[in-house]
Order: sequence, then structure tokens, then C-alpha cells
Amino acid sequence: MESSETRASGYWYGLDPEVKTGVDALNALRKYRVAEMAMRRRTRAALRLNETDVTALRFVVNAERDSRAVSPKDLAVHLGISSASTTVLVDRLEASGHLLRDRHPSDGRAVVLTATPTTHADMREVFGDMHSRMMDVARQLDPHEATIVTAFLDQMIDAVSHDEK
Repeated sequence: MESSETRASGYWYGLDPEVKTGVDALNALRKYRVAEMAMRRRTRAALRLNETDVTALRFVVNAERDSRAVSPKDLAVHLGISSASTTVLVDRLEASGHLLRDRHPSDGRAVVLTATPTTHADMREVFGDMHSRMMDVARQLDPHEATIVTAFLDQMIDAVSHDEK
């Protein structure tokens, strides 16, 4: 009797190994996910931070790159956490030298979050080579291939987000 795992792996399909199928794409996606989770563990260990901390810092750094100010409320919405949890998070990242609280340039009552120069350097060191390798791979796609890959991934996002709707 065939198990659901055997069916999912494509083992019994007996197809030409040169012909890639949707099952092959799903298996590659699963392998990518495992590799990405391992990379995230290495990243957290290298930065000595937890997953939420890394996600928060990436959000702030990316916003700075795009010249967008990030308030604690923006961070709370992005992370899907309460304002109290955000305060604890920001306090921790400020105490560890990763974030700064600054006055908003046009509204002195508001607070904006910025990453410290050390955080920028640490993130470049941890992510720089990997991002470069990822961009090298992505640049190999011609526009038609990129369209197909993007459509596939967008549809997979919809498929796994079904319960959130």
C-alpha cells in the first residue's frame, strides 16, 4: 500500500527523470524551506538574537534603506504583537545596542526607531554574501522563467494562507 509520503515524494510515478513535475517543484520547495530554516538558525546564532529580534531589525533596516521612518506602532503591526510586547522588544534591542529611539524629525512628540551602525555592520556581515549568492541565482532567470516562478510562489502563498482569509 502506498503511503501519503510516498505519493508526495513522487517515488512511484515512474516518470522520465528529465521531465520535472509539480511534485518535483513541491519537493524542491520543501528542500528550500529546510535550507532557509537552517540559515535562520545560523543567523540567530551569529547575531545572538531570537527570531522576533532578527525580524524586527530586518524590518527597521529595510525601512531605513527605503527612507521610511518606523514607529514602535509600525513595528508592532509588522510583527503582529501588542504594544506592550513591542515596548519590551524595543527596550531589549536598545539595551543590547541594536536599536535607537529617536525623535521624529517633523513631529517631536513621536518616536522613530533606527538601527545602530553596529547593527548595520553585523547584518551586512551575516546576510551580505548570502544575499549576493541569492541575487546571482535570481539574475539567471530570464523574464519568462521569473514570471513562472513568481506566479507559482504567489499561488503557493495563497494555498498555505487559505485558513487566514
